[in-house]
Order: sequence, then C-alpha cells, then structure tokens
Amino acid sequence: MATRASSPSEPKRTRDPVRTRAEILAVATEEFAAKGYTGARVDEIAERIRTTKRMIYYYFGSKEQLFTAVLEHAYAEIRLREQQLAEDEPDPVAALRRLVELTFDHHEAHPDFIRLVSIENIHRAEHMAASETLGKLNHPAIEVLSRILAAGRERGVFRADVDPIDLHAMISSYCFFRIANRHTFQALFDRDLAAPEDRDRYRTMLAEMIVSYLRPEAGPAQVG
Repeated sequence: MATRASSPSEPKRTRDPVRTRAEILAVATEEFAAKGYTGARVDEIAERIRTTKRMIYYYFGSKEQLFTAVLEHAYAEIRLREQQLAEDEPDPVAALRRLVELTFDHHEAHPDFIRLVSIENIHRAEHMAASETLGKLNHPAIEVLSRILAAGRERGVFRADVDPIDLHAMISSYCFFRIANRHTFQALFDRDLAAPEDRDRYRTMLAEMIVSYLRPEAGPAQVG
C-alpha cells in the first residue's frame, strides 16, 4: 500500500528548540510563582504547553534544574536592562535616578519575580547557591553601581563612604517591599502601596531618598 505523500500546501512541522525552551520557562515561571517550588508539578507545566514531562526533562534535566533556570531567566531580564542603562547615561546623578526608576518599574511589572525570590528565600537560596550562572549574572549589577558611584565621587556629587552592595540593598528593598508586602500593608494601614494614583509619588520619593543619601553633605554624623 502506497504511503500518502505530503501536499505542498501542508506545512512541515519542525521542532524549534529555542521557542520550546522559552515556552517551558514562561509557563514554569507562572506555576512556580503561584504554587511554590514544592507545590508546582512538572506534569501540570507539561499539560499547559501540550508537551510531555519527558520533553521538559530533555531540556532542563529535572524539576530542580527547571526551577533554577526560571530564576536565572528572571534575574537575566533586569540585569540586561541595568547594563544598557550604564552604557547610555554618562551623568552619575541621572544614571542613579534612572537605575532606581528602572528597578522600581521592573519590580512592579514583574510580580512573579518577587514571588520567585520569596520562594527561594524559603528554600534558603539552595538553588541559587548551586547556580554558577546566577553569580555571573548578578556581579554586573554591583559593577554598574560601582561605576556610577565612582563617577559621582570624581565629580564631587557623591560621598565616598558608600558601599555599592549596601546601595543595591537599599534600592531593592523598597521596590521589593512595595510589591511583596502590598496586601499585608494594606490590611494593617489601609493603604495600597501599588495604587496607580500614588505610583509616581513613590517612584520619585525613592529616587530622591537615594540621591539625597549619596550627597557629600549627607555623610555620617560625627559622634563625640
């Protein structure tokens, strides 16, 4: 019996590894963010993208490696934007303001990122600690801040005693708190930190706090 030849009008189905991997990461991000590392199921991720658990393991090896890849992808997005900012803005004060605003905007636009980081903290960062990629991704974030601080000190607009990692923590902590603690804060104080009408005020307030902290006249008080 002769086999049926494919019609010229029928598209040939081919597997696109890059697209498949991206689809798995997108759905896995949602599942892990919604259900946590323990609660998320690889079977459910596979069902959502109409593939098999075996195919997911072909690309990522295991559930643990998939979660690590999700974290790596989430951090890579914001680190890339930070690198681009550092190259585009030569003025240190303007660069710092833009970095603060970028972090504020990114955290607001990516609540899944906030949840993923919270989940990883529950697991004591065991997946991050095992990832060589995450270390390479996050060092440039401190390098960007270090370059901005150095340029500001050289121009006399920033004080000299500020550690870039401390500064990174200051910026990230407010942006993270605003989204991660939105509901508990509202329950306690009847104020929605993510309310659209207050967004610009909070964004400006954070930038002003950081810039003010770095001004030379805002140095540590002398005791004695």
